[in-house]
Amino acid sequence: MTDQTSPSGSTFAEAEAFLAAHPQIEAFDIVLHDSNGIGRGKIIRRHELLSIYKGGRHMPISILGLDICGEDVHETGLIWDQGDGDRRAWPIPGTLVPLTGTNPARGEVFMSLYNLDGSQMSSDPRHALQAQVDALATEGLFPAAAFELEFFLLANERDAKGKMIPARDVLDGRANTKTDVYSVDQLQGMLPLFNDIYAGAKAAGIKAETLISEFAPGQYEMTLHYRENVMQAADDLMRLKRLVRMHARLHGVTACFMAKPNEDYAGSGMHFHVSMLDAADRNVFVEPVEGQYNDTIRHALGGLIQTMGESMLVFAPHANSWRRFASQSYAPVSPTWGVNNRSVALRIPAGDIRARRIEHRPAGVDANPYLVAATVLAGIRHGLKHRIDPGPEVSGNGYDAVSKVEIPVDWRSAIAAATDSHFLKQALGTDMHRTFTAVKAAEYKRVNRTVSEVDFDLYLHTV
Repeated sequence: MTDQTSPSGSTFAEAEAFLAAHPQIEAFDIVLHDSNGIGRGKIIRRHELLSIYKGGRHMPISILGLDICGEDVHETGLIWDQGDGDRRAWPIPGTLVPLTGTNPARGEVFMSLYNLDGSQMSSDPRHALQAQVDALATEGLFPAAAFELEFFLLANERDAKGKMIPARDVLDGRANTKTDVYSVDQLQGMLPLFNDIYAGAKAAGIKAETLISEFAPGQYEMTLHYRENVMQAADDLMRLKRLVRMHARLHGVTACFMAKPNEDYAGSGMHFHVSMLDAADRNVFVEPVEGQYNDTIRHALGGLIQTMGESMLVFAPHANSWRRFASQSYAPVSPTWGVNNRSVALRIPAGDIRARRIEHRPAGVDANPYLVAATVLAGIRHGLKHRIDPGPEVSGNGYDAVSKVEIPVDWRSAIAAATDSHFLKQALGTDMHRTFTAVKAAEYKRVNRTVSEVDFDLYLHTV
């Protein structure tokens, strides 16, 4: 393989230094993320790492055109239309880290796909996000962000009715059947697992922070440190999900990132906190007088509200995602904004105004954070460019609020709205938009033709 300058900015020296510092590591997971946010790639041996930093690694273009089951979606145009030829994956600088809890020891590095001439392969979600970051930079704006991670810890086996069961505490096997939101004692039984997750995050350079017991039995939330690099914020989320899943499995339980695994309780969100800095690192969302919100944050809110309907497929990309949206369940059901109000879609949190930010609440934890961030940043840009008024703040119960902007009511209408959306094509780029919507349409057909257990339960002996 001929040595080639890495278009991602990765360097041979980074790999050499890592190998020298970690002589115990025998293999590496090389991971790139598809439109669903699923990690695709390979496990390579230690001696192969340097060659990847010298010349990249060939991957089939179809790797970014797969559905949730890992099967080809021909309508993406990434399969036989292009002969399923190879492209070249390159390491992302700063993402080469050790994976704790592996035996023999392994490391991990995130990759991004490029054409053979070094240009960006435009169906890679990372490139979609970077395009929005670059567009804001030309306008003198630099997003800072963090994601929140909500998830369930479940038993590996279901109950007699096929329902998911909250995992027993890994400390002593105690059953976990109560909601116990914010209970500190509730966390004790899972601390051996969470201690391993925190250790893994620290080794990977992730600042995982607050842990809480969430609003359902077996549901938890971990927050991540705010990043001035929004791509790094998305990387943190993807890596933390993998760490949670891996260490849960090592402790004999299942980490669940479905948006709604239990119809009787709240689902899991992936709230996205975003602020905007100028070239002097000043937060342009900060108001001169507390409570008198400036035009910048108001126009950003206006853009997010106006584009939310056609963007919902990004925030709720799966059939199960739509089960999360129910009144009084802490999942927003209309494009609304408010201050210190968790019943709205766009929340301005209380606190120090120097940290003024928008908390974007519609996305489920099953969404792709690169595409969520790209779409949110594009919505903010849209609002700033067109100086869109967000309308009045919602106070009180946001579930009762009526918005002038309609959002889809189900997965099928969300796919239709996204497919026809000029805004989403700009937000994701034409190729990423085509790939994402084609994958979703194929998955809809798969789900729609599947005869489910509920069909048998309702109709087998009754019609």
